[in-house]
Amino acid sequence: QLQLVESGGGLARPGESLTLSCTTTQYTLEYYAIGWFRQAPGKGREGISWISATDESTWYADSVKGRFTVSRDNAKNTAYLKIDALKPEDAGTYTCGADLWGSTWSPDETEYDYWGQGTQVSVSS
Repeated sequence: QLQLVESGGGLARPGESLTLSCTTTQYTLEYYAIGWFRQAPGKGREGISWISATDESTWYADSVKGRFTVSRDNAKNTAYLKIDALKPEDAGTYTCGADLWGSTWSPDETEYDYWGQGTQVSVSS
């Protein structure tokens, strides 16, 4: 059982940056694609970014392109989501999912084998 733990959320001001982490202390993340999903207050969960297990290809939702950067460090069993130029609409719970040998972005949450508990991002001046 792979346990994912997100961290790095918190309260930030518009225009600031945050880096979210998704890590596991068991096994390895190397063989898993990592999808980042966001649930804004009062809305459903949406996929916003993804990095493959195989060639580190990435995907971003149109709403975050240019401001979000997904990456991974397999030696640290950690994936990252850097958010630049925070906007109020970036607020929500960010959750990572792990898809074994995932090579193509999928918004289908059933494709993901494991999930973290989420980390909260709040944006306010």
